[in-house]
This record gives sequence, C-alpha cells and structure tokens, in this order.
Amino acid sequence: MANTYTQLYIQFVFSVKGRKNMIHESFREELEKVICGIVDSYKCKTYAVYCNPDHTHIFVGMHPDISPSKLMEQVKSGSSNWINDKNFISNKFNWQRGFGAFTYSKSHIDKVVKYVLNQPQHHKKQSFKEEYVLLLEKFEVDYEAGYLFEWYD
Repeated sequence: MANTYTQLYIQFVFSVKGRKNMIHESFREELEKVICGIVDSYKCKTYAVYCNPDHTHIFVGMHPDISPSKLMEQVKSGSSNWINDKNFISNKFNWQRGFGAFTYSKSHIDKVVKYVLNQPQHHKKQSFKEEYVLLLEKFEVDYEAGYLFEWYD
C-alpha cells in the first residue's frame, strides 16, 4: 500500500483581537496545553508554543491531512471558546483574523523551538509589530501594511 511521506514544519503567529493584552500569566500555561491538545487532535506535532499577552507563536510539524488554514481555524476557535467558557477575562475573548505561517527545514527545529520559548526575553528588545514585519521580510512574503494585524501604538 502506498503511503504519504512529508516533512512540514511551520511556525504560526497570530494576535489577540484588538492587540489587547488579554492572555494573563494566571492561565497562560493551561492555554498552551489546550492549544497543544487541539494541534495533536489533528495528527500534528507541537514542538513549541508560547502565548504572549497579545499574540501567540506555535511551531508545528504538520500532518498532510490538514491544511495550515484549517489547523489555525481549529486552534483559534477551540482556544477562544475555552478561554470564554472558563471566564478567565471579563470581556469576550477573540483572536484577530488572519495569521502568519513560516516554513522551516528539519535542521532548524532546535533554533525555532528556542526562539518560540524565549518570547518573553525577545520582547524586552523588540515589539510584536517589529518582530512580525521582520519575519515577513526575512521570508520574503509580499504584504500590504494596511492588511496586517491591527496595530495600536
């Protein structure tokens, strides 16, 4: 029987709606576990996840049965429903529309995992906006500034 063999590694980056600091340290680790569970339920492998107060990075080994867009739809809807069901915040929680997806080779796994898990130190030196635009430029992604996440300076 023929099989499908793949090696697909993607770092996803997405933001809280309105770029508000709604992910609190009190439930951050539990949220990360929920996100890992969602990723795992689609036969993908989570290598690293870090939920900053206003955005999230997930580094995933993708399964070929699911598209990046479908996985992000499930991660974002499932995690926002979980936050709202737990009443962790007083307002309704939502993720912003859209996401960034950046592919890597197997040789980059350790470096990307360290980058994702080092987010708190990283953002002491660089804003999310600076980080995201640099990722787009590094990966030579064509973009229109007006269609990026909502930025509130």
